[in-house]
Amino acid sequence: MRQTLFVLALAAATLSATAQTQYTNPVINRSLPDPTILRAGNTFYLYATEDIHNVPIYRSRDLIQWNYIGTCFTDATRPQMVPGGGIWAPDINKIGDKYVLYYSKSTWGGEWECGIGVAVASQPRGPFTDVGKLFISSEIDVQNSIDPFYIEDNDKKYLFWGSFRGIYAIELSDDGLSVKEGAQKRRIAGTLTEGTYIHKHDGYYYLIGSAGSCCEGLNSTYRMVVARARRITGPYYNRSGQGALSNYFEPLLDRNDHVVGPGHCSEIVQDDAGQDWILYHGYDANDGRGGRKVFLDRVYWDEDGWPRIGDGTPSVTAEAPLFGQGVGIDDELDEEAEGFSVRPRSVRDSFTITPAALHATYRWQVVGLHGEIVKQGQANGPTRVGMDDTPEGMYIVNIKGKKNETSQKILRKP
Repeated sequence: MRQTLFVLALAAATLSATAQTQYTNPVINRSLPDPTILRAGNTFYLYATEDIHNVPIYRSRDLIQWNYIGTCFTDATRPQMVPGGGIWAPDINKIGDKYVLYYSKSTWGGEWECGIGVAVASQPRGPFTDVGKLFISSEIDVQNSIDPFYIEDNDKKYLFWGSFRGIYAIELSDDGLSVKEGAQKRRIAGTLTEGTYIHKHDGYYYLIGSAGSCCEGLNSTYRMVVARARRITGPYYNRSGQGALSNYFEPLLDRNDHVVGPGHCSEIVQDDAGQDWILYHGYDANDGRGGRKVFLDRVYWDEDGWPRIGDGTPSVTAEAPLFGQGVGIDDELDEEAEGFSVRPRSVRDSFTITPAALHATYRWQVVGLHGEIVKQGQANGPTRVGMDDTPEGMYIVNIKGKKNETSQKILRKP
């Protein structure tokens, strides 16, 4: 009993010592448009449109304190599929044992010459090696083919893309580095949005996009909207049953007196308490010349299953995400090799399994110390496991993905 109390006291002390209780937006006070993030163990990596040349990489343990650690490319390794074009709206993922970065290469107004490419690395900080184009707008017959988003679902790999000329989906090869042979594109939304992100929650797929003008400083009208579907390829609808193909969405996040043009969100991630968080860019209303900075807000789910962000506008100061039990950034290589994290380890009601690749599919078991299976299941992306119906004591969580597996201990406390 004394040992158990000691473990709980130590865990509480660790949480108290390492967790920041509040934060203030923006969480990154420089221009990093179109953020995308990846969690590798207890470390988050953020990538963005190259307002910092060659695609910047930032790193954090808590989604609040971010450090710049370099770029994905150099001038020598920079993708060349669109000569002279900028690298926009990257999307980071872990596929197999590789870190895969999808990116747009474009110039303003070059809506038929732009396209989407892919690069790979053995670790999140790079260096990334360009694999080349997936397709150019004129080749796939989709005008303005930018803003890629990758997701795995039911053992299939998909790329979604598009910007105000329709949102499209197509199936990719097993390694994610090319379009699957014979695959046909499918239109899933109309001309209202760009910056597609799809999140699966309680049996629905939520298509989050950005509408309006992104890049006009304090005159920008950018805002986030959402529709949902029962299948990943749609059809997507708003609350009233009107279709996203006809440009009907629900409002999700709009401007206020502090932030103008909030949009082009990152992936939704969970903290150690199972709370959902999202990053996005916007203009600081007090610093309109500072570019599109990075903001953070919590995502709530209403009684009808729709996402909500605060009062529908960005926060200024809010309660911080809960990341209190874990290892330091210096230990990140072990975390990345492991492939999965279990947080918290000291459990009252539930714990969350988070794969390094946010949309990875895996099986999990909770096993008692005598080998009995207490709970088990299969998941795609982060999943919360309830423990309020199990006796207190030590358990082992076994997790097996396609290429990675791990076992971690948890303590169910009273």
